[in-house]
Amino acid sequence: MYKGIMAGVGLACLVMSGHAAYAEGRPAAGKLAEVQKRGALRCPAHTGSQLGFAQVDGTGNWTGFDIDMCRVFATAIFGTYEGHLDLIPISWAQRWPALQSGELDVVIKQSGWTQSRDTELGFNASRPYIIGTFQVMTHKELGAAHITDLDGGSICAPAGSTNERVIAEYAAAKGISLETVSYEKWEELLSAYFEGRCDGIIGTASTLAVSRMNAKTPDDQLILPDVVSLEAQVWYVKEGDDQWEDIANWALNALWFAEQEGITSKNVDEIRANPPSAAIATMLGTTPGVGKRLGLPDDWAYNVIKVNGNYSEIWERDLGMESAFRLERGINALWKDGGVHYPVAFD
Repeated sequence: MYKGIMAGVGLACLVMSGHAAYAEGRPAAGKLAEVQKRGALRCPAHTGSQLGFAQVDGTGNWTGFDIDMCRVFATAIFGTYEGHLDLIPISWAQRWPALQSGELDVVIKQSGWTQSRDTELGFNASRPYIIGTFQVMTHKELGAAHITDLDGGSICAPAGSTNERVIAEYAAAKGISLETVSYEKWEELLSAYFEGRCDGIIGTASTLAVSRMNAKTPDDQLILPDVVSLEAQVWYVKEGDDQWEDIANWALNALWFAEQEGITSKNVDEIRANPPSAAIATMLGTTPGVGKRLGLPDDWAYNVIKVNGNYSEIWERDLGMESAFRLERGINALWKDGGVHYPVAFD
């Protein structure tokens, strides 16, 4: 029976919407086969705009860090995201039922890795793709130097998000009283904060720094130094499909590996033609095998980098020095640059 199964696996052949792949090691199954048949990955956008992460530009196109992560996933499967990515605007609270029902194939939406989501809700988490430090932004005119100085005040937080929980836990631990004011849409949340309907707003440092740009006078907004919580933010997929989870993790890993090895969207063709190491040859598909293990073509990682760039390229255009927000990588840098991200081996 074992030999029969392996023979069947060895003969598997995938045909993907204009992108053929010989996948003798692992045939398409489960969610991968469903997405390939549909011809598009279903990924969340936002109800409104989450600046820097999921926003609509002046021509009506979605941009941002989370949107680019959706494009990375779609590119790994189809060789390009063009015509193969359905971005579905969804609220914070709607993301979990949408993933459970199959309306979404993955949730990439600044979602923290928690035990209940990983167990009770029936999801699997990828490696963290971004680390968020939860902090509070407040109006300088209030004179607060720390969150405890806002005792008796109010904090704006996205409805149905981790933000609500961590600020409540922080307030309880510090023995202070903070009223939580919740809104579904981030734009409504920011408007309430800037109009003075709450004394502070909680979010990750990157989100707050981006959002501060919406203020009439950004310098009048102060991000307090207290770290309320540290959150590893992940891609979520439904539990019980190892192949789908593997594709998510290895698509992410390709971004960090490429950055570490100096492989960019601009030089990937040159490097692929003459790879300087066995690991790079494997990752870029010059040496066969990196695709069949996942049920994908061997050029899947090459396509990811060629189309989207490495992690640094994505960060810089969406959040970093090439964007309006000019955010430093900080904790989200590679290990060799003092951050926490690192690639695992392509062998």
